[in-house]
Amino acid sequence: MDTTTLIAAMVGAAILGLLATIVIVRRSGSTPSARGDETFAVSTEGMTRCPSCATGNLVTDATCSSCGGRLPG
Repeated sequence: MDTTTLIAAMVGAAILGLLATIVIVRRSGSTPSARGDETFAVSTEGMTRCPSCATGNLVTDATCSSCGGRLPG
């Protein structure tokens, strides 16, 4: 195998890897709360759930500690 063929094969593999990564990221881009199903149960007693990212925050917080969104209440 000559050098040109080897470089072409490496570039092709890199392009294929990038395309696969893009497809995976686009497919799994939505958050569980946006899809409507939770993957696991979390206790949020005494906490306020963020409407944007579903992270539990202290009742006294005005903004989400994860995404910075405004909390209800």
